[in-house]
Amino acid sequence: MKMSNKEQIGSQTNLIYGVDDNPTVGKKVLFGLQHIFAAFSGIVVVPLVISGALGFDSAMTTSLISASILAAGLATIIQAYGVGPVGARVACIMGTDFTFVSPAISVGSTLGMAGIVGATILGSLFEIILSFFIKPLMKLFPPIVTGTVVCLIGLTLLPVSIDWAAGGTGSADYGSLLNISIAMLVLVVTLLLNRYGKGMISSASILIGMIVGYVVCIPFGMVDFTAVTEASWFAIPNILEYGIIFDWKAVLAFIPAYFVTTIETVGCLKAIGETSDVEMTDKKIGAGILADGFGSICGGLVGSFSNTSFSQNVGLISLTKVASKHVAVMAGLLLVCLGLFPKLAGVINGIPQPVLGGVGLVMFGMVAAAGIKTLSRVELTDRNLLIIATSMALGLGVTFRPEFISGLPEALQMIFSSGISTGTIVALVLNLVLKETQVSAEKLKKVEVA
Repeated sequence: MKMSNKEQIGSQTNLIYGVDDNPTVGKKVLFGLQHIFAAFSGIVVVPLVISGALGFDSAMTTSLISASILAAGLATIIQAYGVGPVGARVACIMGTDFTFVSPAISVGSTLGMAGIVGATILGSLFEIILSFFIKPLMKLFPPIVTGTVVCLIGLTLLPVSIDWAAGGTGSADYGSLLNISIAMLVLVVTLLLNRYGKGMISSASILIGMIVGYVVCIPFGMVDFTAVTEASWFAIPNILEYGIIFDWKAVLAFIPAYFVTTIETVGCLKAIGETSDVEMTDKKIGAGILADGFGSICGGLVGSFSNTSFSQNVGLISLTKVASKHVAVMAGLLLVCLGLFPKLAGVINGIPQPVLGGVGLVMFGMVAAAGIKTLSRVELTDRNLLIIATSMALGLGVTFRPEFISGLPEALQMIFSSGISTGTIVALVLNLVLKETQVSAEKLKKVEVA
């Protein structure tokens, strides 16, 4: 008897919903909210940091936040649903990225927001061009490289979740017993519901855990409703509201950032493929990079910043067993609504850091575990162990001690400022330079026989 698509997926993995399965609207909303909660902090922090550095007033800052949320929603829909040849059509969430903070501040300090918009749109063409050369590039990404990259994605994000759990970087009560207790409560609730819950309870464990943490934080005065009260009910970002300036010097500042995010998106899509039981072909990867480029154009047009894939959302797929691209599309639609209704965005923006930390520890750990799973299928010869060890060491080293690269030229700092990009580049280079010796191969065979 012929099995359905869902049954075939279930026979290969533990997925509840495969990439093409379409849950009910209610379930898609719940699952979509989980993705938004996981990504929201990253989406709003970038415009906050850039606005603070460039001295934008509160009205402009609020406008930039709403535009960034709207752009993230549009980019997510393009990536997950697909438009012609654009979009990988998997559960990939998009948003603004810290990689673009430094070039945006650099350009904005001389050309203002108009210069940032121009560099964002023109620079995205570089990524669009790169997307057509993914096939030769993908030959550089065998399992030894992709497994290392996916593992690094999870490991480099763990310090972020630890900071969240402690109360947020720079907070006066960083590491307080209250913050840690709430983070652990959210973590335990999420784990128990995910492991022992049935049906929707298990699939929505992240959302339920965060709601529990949110409610617990209210009587302790940890939920800030200022953003909700001050925000307007409805706002539409104006196209090219701040004008546009095309300057080649500004574009050159953005090129390294676009190259870095291209590498990171390849790793992110590979990780999504691993957790979603989907073969990420050269064509799919190329379509995903193409969506990155068009998503950044959308960001520039609505007065926001460049967009790229959000690696922190990959862990949700492993944890909830929901890999449906339709859920990601719903998340995109909800982000668009949040961008148009600032008060709703304010509610999510008020989620306490320890609550995010509780679920982040589990999600990011799951991404790292997915990378380990890929590496477990690689022959651990001396050569491969050297590649893994060196890539991990430098990737994590830059993450934990970013001042290590402070002496490099600014362009190189941009490229190696991310532990993911550093580890990826090192793995790529070592995979090409270090050749497998006959002695290593024979040694492996002897170990296997023993």
